[in-house]
Amino acid sequence: MRRLGKRREPGWAAAILGALAALALLPLATRRDDVLNFVFLILLSITLAESWNIVAGYAGQVNLGHAAFFGLGALVARTLWIEGTPIVLAMGAGALVATAFALAIGVAAFRLHGAYFAIGTLALGEILRTTVSNVLSDISTLPTATIGAYRLSHRYYFALGLAAVSVVAVAALGASRIGLGMQAIREDEEAAEASGVGALRLKLTALALSTGLAGLAGGLFAYYHISYYPSHPFSPHWTFDALLMTFIGGVGTLHGPVLGAVLYVFLKEYLALHWVDFHLLIFGALFIAIVLLLPGGLVQAVERARRLLAR
Repeated sequence: MRRLGKRREPGWAAAILGALAALALLPLATRRDDVLNFVFLILLSITLAESWNIVAGYAGQVNLGHAAFFGLGALVARTLWIEGTPIVLAMGAGALVATAFALAIGVAAFRLHGAYFAIGTLALGEILRTTVSNVLSDISTLPTATIGAYRLSHRYYFALGLAAVSVVAVAALGASRIGLGMQAIREDEEAAEASGVGALRLKLTALALSTGLAGLAGGLFAYYHISYYPSHPFSPHWTFDALLMTFIGGVGTLHGPVLGAVLYVFLKEYLALHWVDFHLLIFGALFIAIVLLLPGGLVQAVERARRLLAR
């Protein structure tokens, strides 16, 4: 299954990029902000899911503190942007800070394995969230002039470009020797090291790529919101959203996080609108059903459908 998926990933990359190119016409086709906002959330979710997929799906290191790097990117980008730095430079600075922080703690964190690594990264995220909520407890609001110049379409195109960058980055990684080395670590780290693979170096590379994309996504989130609490991007739900989208779609694949992001955002918005009191319960039941019946996610479902049609 996984090998078949790998053979088709160039085709999936072309299809995804084609769909993203078509979405560039959406702001020209409609002026409805609710439609743009919905697609924006999908695009942001694609970047977030792909970023988590790099370190967990390809390198096999389950990071439960992903929100820490999303939050750092948001915090740095928001601060610099409000002070007058162009948003592109502010987002880049946020990504660099997130990556530098990840590498600083990565050497120690990767001494932990399995569930211990996951728990350690979760604790890191909670420490940052608590610290930021205590130090920066006031709501972050944009200046009046900035609010007057706010255009959702600008944020939409940023999200579209960032989603495309994340897809290209993961596609290039999966086809490279570095990506193959990461996958060897995921399957059996000891055997990979015995074969000459530098496990720590590749895990740090995966972490740097993953957190860099997460930092960019966080910067985009800060650019998107007019007002929010600085601790909000550090909330663990950003980590678990990325985890759910990746597993629903298909962990360790290029197109799985994209499929998972589309389904996740659609179900989340639909159920929250039509089943206000029970949407979390219904969504949880659906997720459990998908995991139990399709452990390979939507990628497995697509593969099964293809095989049935080929008969």
